[in-house]
Amino acid sequence: MTQKAPGKSYREAVTLVQIASTFSTENKARKWFESRIWANGRYCPRCGSTRTHEAGHNHMPYRCSDCRSYFSVKTGTIMEQSKLPLRKWGIAIYLHLTSLKGVSSMKLHRDINVCQKTAWHMLQRIRKAWDSRGGDDDNWPFGGMEVEADETMIGGKEKNKHGNKRLRENWYAGKAVVAGAKDRENNVVSAQVIETADAETLQGFVAGQAQDGATVYTDEAKAYKGMKHNHESVNHSAGEYVREAAHTNGIESFWSLLKRGFHGVYHKMSPKHLQRYVDEFAGRHNVRELDTCDQMTALVNAMIGKRLTYRNLIADNGLESGARSA
Repeated sequence: MTQKAPGKSYREAVTLVQIASTFSTENKARKWFESRIWANGRYCPRCGSTRTHEAGHNHMPYRCSDCRSYFSVKTGTIMEQSKLPLRKWGIAIYLHLTSLKGVSSMKLHRDINVCQKTAWHMLQRIRKAWDSRGGDDDNWPFGGMEVEADETMIGGKEKNKHGNKRLRENWYAGKAVVAGAKDRENNVVSAQVIETADAETLQGFVAGQAQDGATVYTDEAKAYKGMKHNHESVNHSAGEYVREAAHTNGIESFWSLLKRGFHGVYHKMSPKHLQRYVDEFAGRHNVRELDTCDQMTALVNAMIGKRLTYRNLIADNGLESGARSA
């Protein structure tokens, strides 16, 4: 009897040996990125013109005949103004996608020989690429008629805190809240950091994901009661986890992976940067059915039109950074 291969064996993987060959020289790395970003022909990222030509500039190998600006394949992406070689960007993208629980800045700085601060900035920019909020189109549209919704708390375990810092009563008060939804038909996840898990916030989040006429499955939380969508719930507190089609196993599986990354790799996700970490896990989940090369292509294309400078990354956004004082 033929046994089913483990995991997602039907996907075509890319090995470390192949990655080393693909990005063995800066020229090969540049051609790889150009073939993805300019798959339909080279264009100027400043004005969109296709009237471009090669130039003799040291760092900007192309020039636009219309707006007369110099540019490279990094221009107009999260890699813009980065002095790092494209070889290192390519390897970082590969490690980011193939490490299901995430890759830490400490590991990346050792793997590609950059300082830890540079590795941290690289990873935050890669996470920024997964952000589809504020764009004209949603990269991960919900088209199915069955949606699971749930929320979770992200933060340190009370038992690991010093005795005088533990929250005796409202143990969840020191944690961040993340709302999530999963489209069963498309196997797509959307997750967002929210301020509070009240009815208005959670139902508003669900309404922004599920299409009209869809059935939403949740747990017994009162905040989901009275929503406009068809709604079924399971009572976890009574030991009910599945009732025919009613369950939240899919979105809870996503929470499980997110928290394994939190506890096992990152150890801390500060409220200031939490949304990007959530976007990272959601983005990786949403392309996991693709071959590794196609996953890399999807991520590189998602980089276009996004920027995250170091100044903006460390700027105060009103949320706790979690940075350790000297």
